[in-house]
Amino acid sequence: MSDKVILKISGMTCASCAAKIEHALGKKEGVVSATVNFASEKLSLEFEPGKISVEEVKELIKKQGYETELVLEFGKSVVQDNHSMDHSKTGPPDDMHDHHKEKGEQEVKKLRNRFFGSLILGLPLFYLVMGKMVGLPVPSMPLKVNIVVQFGLTTLIMILNAPLYVSGFKKLIARNPNMDSLIETGTSAAYLYSLVISINAWVRPETADGMHLYFESAAFILVFISLGKYLEVLTKGRTSEAIKKLIGLQPKEATIIKGKEEIKVLIDEVKAGDIVLVKPGEKIPVDGIVVDGYSGVDEKAITGESIPVEKKEGDEVIGATINKTGVLKFKATKVGANTMLAQIVKIVEEAMGTKAPIQLLADRVSFYFVPAVMGLAVLAFIIWILAGMGFVFALTVFVAVLIIACPCSLGLATPTAVMMGTGLAAKRGILIKSSRALEIAKKVEVVVFDKTGTLTKGEPVVTDVVKTSKHQQDDILKFAASVEKNSEHPLAQAIVNKAKDKKIELFDVKEFDAKPGAGVVAKYKGEKILIGTRKLMVSSKIEVDSIDEQMKKLENGGKTVMILAVAEEIIGLIAVADTLKEHSKEAVWKLHKMGKTVAIITGDNERVGKAIAKKVGIDKVLAEVLPQGKSGEIKRLQKEGRVVAMVGDGINDAPALAQADLGIALGSGTDVAMETGDMVLIKDDLRDVVGAIDISKYTLRKIKQNLFWAFFYNGVGIPIAAGILYPFTGWLLSPIIAAAAMAFSSVSVVGNALLMKRYKS
Repeated sequence: MSDKVILKISGMTCASCAAKIEHALGKKEGVVSATVNFASEKLSLEFEPGKISVEEVKELIKKQGYETELVLEFGKSVVQDNHSMDHSKTGPPDDMHDHHKEKGEQEVKKLRNRFFGSLILGLPLFYLVMGKMVGLPVPSMPLKVNIVVQFGLTTLIMILNAPLYVSGFKKLIARNPNMDSLIETGTSAAYLYSLVISINAWVRPETADGMHLYFESAAFILVFISLGKYLEVLTKGRTSEAIKKLIGLQPKEATIIKGKEEIKVLIDEVKAGDIVLVKPGEKIPVDGIVVDGYSGVDEKAITGESIPVEKKEGDEVIGATINKTGVLKFKATKVGANTMLAQIVKIVEEAMGTKAPIQLLADRVSFYFVPAVMGLAVLAFIIWILAGMGFVFALTVFVAVLIIACPCSLGLATPTAVMMGTGLAAKRGILIKSSRALEIAKKVEVVVFDKTGTLTKGEPVVTDVVKTSKHQQDDILKFAASVEKNSEHPLAQAIVNKAKDKKIELFDVKEFDAKPGAGVVAKYKGEKILIGTRKLMVSSKIEVDSIDEQMKKLENGGKTVMILAVAEEIIGLIAVADTLKEHSKEAVWKLHKMGKTVAIITGDNERVGKAIAKKVGIDKVLAEVLPQGKSGEIKRLQKEGRVVAMVGDGINDAPALAQADLGIALGSGTDVAMETGDMVLIKDDLRDVVGAIDISKYTLRKIKQNLFWAFFYNGVGIPIAAGILYPFTGWLLSPIIAAAAMAFSSVSVVGNALLMKRYKS
């Protein structure tokens, strides 16, 4: 049995850091899976507690040179600062998120100050060295003063960026280099070379003619790097806005009723069973069932539904939604980590921590990227020295190659798009549980809908009671309802409700036996009563030919027909119809427009299936399929080479949802639905199936764009920095331009992901 936790990791500077942590953890016994999301700085860890502990994992990560600030398991803080806290009642604790927000703001402020400090110190240096080139008047100064000014300003900029040097040097010593190591090596080489030349000129002024210092290169590389890091942390923060907004939806207080008193309590003090009072304009604090009152509730934040939903006694209310008009009293049923909001946060967080299969190549490249770049830089240096271009030329190439390389863009390409995509979907009431689901959705060819509760409302009503013997209609209903009152099947409930409406008194049966997918059998006064399908009658050796025409007529109208037999004689037929959901036809039409084949899967016979299919325009009917046979039908479609999505209610369709390439659960937030399938649609609106596939296609397109530009940038930039164009054009890339290009490469990738905010379905 494995456990899952989330660790917040600090100190990562690029995708190669994330790849190294994954690689190190992957070799440890007891680690089932370890996925590091560089963009969100989180590790999703699945491990076997008997073989490895969280503390051991933290220690291993520390040895790699990174810190783990805390461990979260959505709704429960497992470890924080070496002492445990139990927030299992409350879900994600507010103080924890306030702490993260504060830390994030501190990080932004620190990087902003570092950039502006570097810029203020760098501008005089740039003016002094480059002013004449751009036609600015530059005061002449003695050689030694010039050296001191350049050396002093550059040294101050390096001190300002000391964390980068500490990180890069540590990783270099540990033979685990990262992006900071590239920058540290490149700028140090330029700085130390300039220092040696300066000392020589100071001691032997006659050698100063033609002297070229690289202090300004080292300084401006750091200016651009600090700007890039500042912009990156700003934009990365904006990609996780969706999850921050979700967390911020929950109110901090609730009003509960104790006797005749109204008491204000903190949200984590609300217990299941408490009676909660919500006035107009207030947020509903937890999930529950209305016991008194009538109001319209704005559920847009959770379901994406813009029109307020009417709530009365017996209706469910969702925590974090807004009570608009009347006063509601409700009984709390789910609190803390069990609320729908907490479940949504959990699913979105998990999705953001997963990796799409398309990311695997980028991960492999990231793991070897920094050592490979260092090797290329040294190789380029040696080649140009051997080519007779001199030390200064070779040093310029060496520094430019180290500085232009950007593993960050590779690491940010997928997670930033995934974070934006899952956030977009969550705002529309579509929960995408993994990056794999995002990728597979684009490939779906066949969409299979379960009938009852998915295409239809799952609230069938009795439409016809047909006599086939001397028994009257009320007698038929009495026998049928007396047996079916022991069943929880929706069709059974329809019969019982009809009997109640007609005030028919029911009797108690014995030896009740449900036959899944066929019907039920029971005894009354020694006589066997059967109600169900043709199959049930045939297996009980009861002749059905005499009622065949009547059944066909009803079934051709899309009605489900149940046969009632008492003492081996068929005494009547009961037809039940389930109304289609409002947008079923539109959803099927849109799927056809996307080029998808649409199928219906049902336990009903083929005539009923075809009647429903005809109404909504479905292509394929899979009829008379028992619940346990649904996964087999999905498997059969897959064997034909089709990529299959299954849409079901997330309870009796669980095996089929699991078997499908893409399982889409329509669960209205039920616990089972949250755990089943790859996507969860909170609303019972089938148009969200189309929306889910469309958002997935859009997100995957952005991931591919990001990965293309990340690979293109590094694939073109590194050879240019190495001087590949010099023999043909005489042009050599300045390390300063290389730094500017590197700084903006990762920002452009994140910026492309942020453009997803403009998505319109």
